[in-house]
Amino acid sequence: MLHKLNVKTLVVLAGCALLVSSCKDGKLFGKKKESSDVTGWNYNDKNQGGYQVAREKEQRTGPGLVFVQGGTFTMGSTQEDVMGDWNNIPRRVTVNSFYIDRSEVANVHYREYMYWINTVFDGDEYQAVRNGVLPDTLVWRSELANHEPMVENYFRHPAYNYYPVVGVTWKQANDFCLWRTDRVNELALVNAGLINDKSLKNISGLGAEHFETKSYLLGEYTPTPGTKARSSKNPLKNPNGTPRTLATYEDGILFPNYRLPTEAEWEYAALGYVYQNPQPSKKEGGRGEELVTNKQVYAWGQNVNGLRDARHGSWQGTFLANFKRGAGDNMGVAGGLNDRATYTAPVGSFYPNGYGLYNMSGNVNEWVGDVYRPLSPVDVEDVAPFRGNRFTVVDMSTGKPELDSLGRVKYRDVTDEESSKRRNYQRGNVINYLDGDSVVQGIRYDFGKTTLISDHSRVIKGGSWNDRAYWLSPGTRRYMEEDQASSTVGFRCAMDRLGSPEGNGRKTGIQYKARKQNTRKR
Repeated sequence: MLHKLNVKTLVVLAGCALLVSSCKDGKLFGKKKESSDVTGWNYNDKNQGGYQVAREKEQRTGPGLVFVQGGTFTMGSTQEDVMGDWNNIPRRVTVNSFYIDRSEVANVHYREYMYWINTVFDGDEYQAVRNGVLPDTLVWRSELANHEPMVENYFRHPAYNYYPVVGVTWKQANDFCLWRTDRVNELALVNAGLINDKSLKNISGLGAEHFETKSYLLGEYTPTPGTKARSSKNPLKNPNGTPRTLATYEDGILFPNYRLPTEAEWEYAALGYVYQNPQPSKKEGGRGEELVTNKQVYAWGQNVNGLRDARHGSWQGTFLANFKRGAGDNMGVAGGLNDRATYTAPVGSFYPNGYGLYNMSGNVNEWVGDVYRPLSPVDVEDVAPFRGNRFTVVDMSTGKPELDSLGRVKYRDVTDEESSKRRNYQRGNVINYLDGDSVVQGIRYDFGKTTLISDHSRVIKGGSWNDRAYWLSPGTRRYMEEDQASSTVGFRCAMDRLGSPEGNGRKTGIQYKARKQNTRKR
């Protein structure tokens, strides 16, 4: 009996030894480490070069965002051009999938931004920085109306916490997006255990020493490591197999930048087409119709009249957006207010569209990223149309990345000389590319003399509490100078979608079974 037991023990021990040997060779229960299809070398193997490859993962949805599946649609006018502008010529384009805020940025969100700026940049030398983020509350003031209560109360009183922030310029909205990117990514690294969680508490007086995504990725900002950074449980490894304390973009922890949506993205999202056609089957290979319908008038509509059927509930006949019905009528009659809002309304009010987005028609107009030109719909490309590119690169004039006085990585404009031999672009600043501004065509965008349009004119979309119904149509467009603000203009943020355009859990491209090679002898 003892002899038999020893034999069994030897068999078990031999099996364990084989298992350990398999682990050392990169095999476990018959599974190999992931290896390169082009060299055969193992990934994440310190014995074969140590090249680190993160496990394929889906893009997470950032705070406040909603996924919008891209597609083709007809961008532009939906009704007769009663304004006579002819600046929204119908044009069929394709929009990439992307993310966009469920609602407009509210006062409480912008005050959070201001609090961070005031806390981090609290020195006298940063007074201009603190002043630069203040919204212009005087946009409420009028020569022939008593809007002074809004001047004093709208932005700061808690009664208006979740009302859309207004009085913000395009530049301020763009800077908010940059700040939001850094705060979301900093928290992502804290949650991953790579940055000490006390760094979120000790922000007072940091000045230029704060976390900034690009400076972190370039190695110009080194945070205090978190508890997991040097732990053996840290999945990030150096080539020699030791824990890596700094993340790279290839690790998939950091989010892409928050930014203002392009005009095409904003208009596509406003129309909310995704719930108005049969959807592709969840089973891989299922086919669906293109998400194109008859052009609708407003963001909530399911047909050309902008109406929904009564099956959706008792709200039929109520107002679905915040806008001005006519001269002198901004909210209806006492005891039966039609939209319950004299000025703006909370950002989660009124009927959401097909993507679940609020106030894409009405409440406040919204800044988008594009530089305004009347004929942009004709000039721009079919895929991801956008006007406003100004190509930049990290400033390496001193041989390494430099930070400005606010702790941000410095960029410089790409020169025309650097672009001259490229086939896809020949200029660094293409904001006014092919816009008809030429002596030959006799059109001159001479701002302040022959036109009110400049290279700093940015598009606003959506209509507001003080606009008639015409401006609520997603296809309408207007503009303001990027350094101006208004009581009728706010904004929301967007983010690029990485990976499958159909969303998480879906593959890119149509997947077919592999065909077996015919090996019969001929």
